[in-house]
Amino acid sequence: MEIINTIGRRKTSVARVYVKPGKGQIVVNERELKDYFPSEILQTTVKQALTITKVEGTYDVTVNVEGGGSKGQAEAIRLGIARALVTINTENRPALKKEGLLTRDSRMVERKKPGRKKARKKFQFSKR
Repeated sequence: MEIINTIGRRKTSVARVYVKPGKGQIVVNERELKDYFPSEILQTTVKQALTITKVEGTYDVTVNVEGGGSKGQAEAIRLGIARALVTINTENRPALKKEGLLTRDSRMVERKKPGRKKARKKFQFSKR
């Protein structure tokens, strides 16, 4: 089996994920997963697709991720890994789909409007 290449996005983060058979090593931007995401929650988010399909420790995952914050990056990586696992074995699709890991979360930051402080917040009204 060759290297499977997929992409995952979340907010403004874009993750290019490369999955190949191996010992379960996850490398993000040429750093170990624990070094790149010190938070245990973000580490489990990244590994969630592997855990659901019970293939943790059988594939090496290499990721190039850019843009956004740490949570957006972790969820972009999760989507990329889930898409790669479906490409490898289509029997993984129902389990991942049930957990909602194959759906791209389309929520983005709303743009700032003119005449407003932020997207929806208005300037303070003064009657006098």
